[in-house]
Amino acid sequence: MKMESLQKQLGGDANWWRGAVIYQVYPRSFQDSTGDGIGDLAGITQRLDHIASLGVDAVWISPFFTSPMKDYGYDVSDYCDVDPMFGTLADFDALIARAHELNLRVMIDLVLSHTSDQHAWFGESRADRDNDKANWYVWADPKPDGTPPNNWLSIFGGPAWQWDSRRQQYYLHNFLTSQPDLNFHEPQVQEALLDVARFWLARGVDGFRLDTINFYVHDDQLRDNPALPVERRNASIAPMVNPYNHQEHIYSKNRPENIDFLRKLRAEMAPFGAAAVGEVGDALRGLEIMGQYTAGDDLMQMCYAFELLSGTQPDAARIRDVMEHVADVAADGWACWAFSNHDVQRHVSRWNLSDAGARCFITLLMCLRGSACIYQGEELGLSEAEIDFDDLQDPYGIEFWPEFKGRDGCRTPMVWTADNGNGGFSDGKPWLPVAAEHLSRAANRQEADPQALIHHYRAAIALRKTHPALAKGTLEDMRVEGSVLRFTRRFEGQEMHCAFNLSDTAQTIENETLAAWQANVTEGANG
Repeated sequence: MKMESLQKQLGGDANWWRGAVIYQVYPRSFQDSTGDGIGDLAGITQRLDHIASLGVDAVWISPFFTSPMKDYGYDVSDYCDVDPMFGTLADFDALIARAHELNLRVMIDLVLSHTSDQHAWFGESRADRDNDKANWYVWADPKPDGTPPNNWLSIFGGPAWQWDSRRQQYYLHNFLTSQPDLNFHEPQVQEALLDVARFWLARGVDGFRLDTINFYVHDDQLRDNPALPVERRNASIAPMVNPYNHQEHIYSKNRPENIDFLRKLRAEMAPFGAAAVGEVGDALRGLEIMGQYTAGDDLMQMCYAFELLSGTQPDAARIRDVMEHVADVAADGWACWAFSNHDVQRHVSRWNLSDAGARCFITLLMCLRGSACIYQGEELGLSEAEIDFDDLQDPYGIEFWPEFKGRDGCRTPMVWTADNGNGGFSDGKPWLPVAAEHLSRAANRQEADPQALIHHYRAAIALRKTHPALAKGTLEDMRVEGSVLRFTRRFEGQEMHCAFNLSDTAQTIENETLAAWQANVTEGANG
């Protein structure tokens, strides 16, 4: 089925993505339409009115492709079909059509760095060393003593190499052993992945979220990564209990050859008016890589790093430092900021925010230069759910329990109604338990309360959309006065002065016009 993107249907601003607000949906946990306890595409379609009511520009849907679900869809076994648990291609077409009726663009999550070991490509590649796809994955001989070819580590723990008895070689996996890495040094691999993008663009998608965009290309000489000094280690990409933090990953990712592939992908997207946001997973150089990948008009439109997804609540000085760093290393690029997503603890728990704090930070997000992502349930103020070990699904959490409890706590089902234990998510037993403390924050209850957080989210998003300076303008004169962050946004003659008190103590500053609506200097981030 061929369907036009919303950009091609409506024309208009080719730079719609610049300053856009994107709502992320984790399909397993959004809405179940069949009663099997797992969310699906038809369920998303049923709830698109809720997303549109927030005033966002686009919806990003995490993977729904055919998969054995070892990493819950981020291990793809068929890029061009829908996993039966999520529905069918016809269900996806219906979702696109309804979203476009609501003037919502649809961005889908492409996982191009690796596949599932159940993908037909890998089945052929591992059969022997001489088949047509023998070079489609990263294969390497062992060292003379039989150990892996180098010291690269997997984010999910242990070596990044798995022995395969068929080929008598190791294959690379930056994540689970069941997620072998594709070999981007092979031109046929790049062409096959561009075919995947073409398939979904022709089906009407408006863009892509690109998983682990900086992992695509590896060092073809397989050189060892250097050790990382203790004082430079941090937990922004992997928990500190994970030895992955002991290396500087200059050879297993972040390779300069990646730029050529990104240019090819952008060229495929251009005729459709599609846009992409790349996930840059790097604890040391995330913003620099973001700048490289979004510079000019022939690479990716947006990328996000993990600076504002960190565990420590950012104070005024931290926000200033991040924005100044972006100005230094990504002046020609474009950031996409988020406080929560499907991989990190929800930020109201991570930063111990009250509702007043949540209001302050969403308004700040809407006033920062860049685009913005909101994660499902964030508009309800959902906290991180506590999951018993017996209920865990995430292999990451199971591996590093109890020091790291994994990602299930931010992936529990949405709560639509407060009148049953499943929160209106499903008529069956949900794949993860609905957190009891979430029920009081159900969408229907908040809709009926004019003071509820969801209405502030709508107002903050409307503020951004009403004032082009906030969506697309420059960011100037950023300064810190105690706990107060101040800056100015300018665009085509419009000037907006913003001030935020990022503490729980009232502050006083000189009186001036403030764009920080209901998050001004008398309302702190925790109070």
